Amino acid sequence: MLFNSLQFAFFLPVIFLLYWYATRQSVRLQNYLMLAASYFFYACWDYRFLGLLIFSTLLDYFTAIQMANSTRQNQKRFWFWLSIAINLGFLGVFKYYNFFAASFADGLSLLGLKANPATLQVILPVGISFYTFHGLSYVIDIYNNKIKPERNFVDYALFVSFFPLLVAGPIERATHLLPQIQQPRVFDYTKAVDGLRQILWGLFKKVVIADNCAVIANAVFDGSANYPGSAHVIGAVFFAFQIYCDFSGYSDIAIGTARLFGIELLRNFSYPYFSRNIAEFWRRWHISLSSWFRDYLYIPLGGSKGSTWRKIRNVFIIFIVSGFWHGANWTFIVWGLLNALFIIPSVIARTNRNNLDVAASGKTFPSFGELASMIGTFGLTVFAWIFFRAESLGHAGRYLAKIFSRSIFDQPNLQKTDVLLTTSFFILCLVLLEWRGRANQHALADVGTKWRRPVRWVFYYGLLMAICVFAGSNQQFIYFQF
Repeated sequence: MLFNSLQFAFFLPVIFLLYWYATRQSVRLQNYLMLAASYFFYACWDYRFLGLLIFSTLLDYFTAIQMANSTRQNQKRFWFWLSIAINLGFLGVFKYYNFFAASFADGLSLLGLKANPATLQVILPVGISFYTFHGLSYVIDIYNNKIKPERNFVDYALFVSFFPLLVAGPIERATHLLPQIQQPRVFDYTKAVDGLRQILWGLFKKVVIADNCAVIANAVFDGSANYPGSAHVIGAVFFAFQIYCDFSGYSDIAIGTARLFGIELLRNFSYPYFSRNIAEFWRRWHISLSSWFRDYLYIPLGGSKGSTWRKIRNVFIIFIVSGFWHGANWTFIVWGLLNALFIIPSVIARTNRNNLDVAASGKTFPSFGELASMIGTFGLTVFAWIFFRAESLGHAGRYLAKIFSRSIFDQPNLQKTDVLLTTSFFILCLVLLEWRGRANQHALADVGTKWRRPVRWVFYYGLLMAICVFAGSNQQFIYFQF
């Protein structure tokens, strides 16, 4: 069930009405309803993997209680590593087994040996990386005595499988979401309206911009041999906006939907393309994953403490793991390595904690230096995105070879000129609106709040009309494959 589908347009108001009218007197009934709705939402993807989600939930729920009940450290350690091993084992089998098998065969072939390892003909369960990381953070926090185990299974299961965040995040923490699940919730009209604004903005970014950017990006990347270098630059830039509007659009819809039910989810994006260096970009892009790796991998490794070489090592580990988390392909690992290389100079110079405020704070326009920094950072990001989008390292190499050839000065000769021009206009609208609202939680947070009601509604209906009229081909959200 896609957020941008008719099924979801019917599903959401039904659950909303039941939640606030049929079960509002009891938080327990609300949680039962939301858990049932979440399992139904997930089963609509593939009911066969619902059992895997429930098993993963039961595993972490049970092992957390066993850790808390353990009287000896070795007992506690046993339950902890049992949960870690099984969770990562499932993730490894479904997501990485074929990659390792193919890489092993390729390695043997370099030595002149032939191997035909068996591969698994299975599809990747949607959302497995996200709900696995929910469970891992919970179990790790229990093991480190940061929180106590939740003994109400329904509450814990809802924390793992709350439908707005189930298949593509944000990656929540038990310390943030579980207390909200357990406490009574009262309908807040102001928050609900703001949630609807965020949903509207997320749909606009996904349907109007991301799906139309995909038309151009897919044409260039899939048929790169037929286009000059100039078209390859356009394709890379359009993919950068595609993946941003696709994933941040999903996050906006998820966070806005949760607000309709009185739940505040973690922020996942904070206008990353206005970043002035790569370190700032990673504080603003996929924030819930970046902070997860920081808290559960980077800091335990020593973080920014110790020698310069230790800092560099930790940065490379973080970004290699992040690349590998995104997919079982060497292209993702190179993408992670590139980002590590981009960020290392600021780590060495100790400037990685600069730019903690928004760009041009309190000003209408950025300074020339800020603008140059943002353009340079965006350029490095686009360069790395080429590896993220490419089918293989060879494909990425050929793509870059075209960009750095003389054909970069040729006419692009793209076939879909109407889509290109229309989408470019909407990208400009996106940049202007997000620049205006860069200090807010989302771009529409205060747009129109002081306008007269007729003007405000004309603006909102204009966005709705754009969604209906200029909607691109119905593309699945990119991050569902992760």
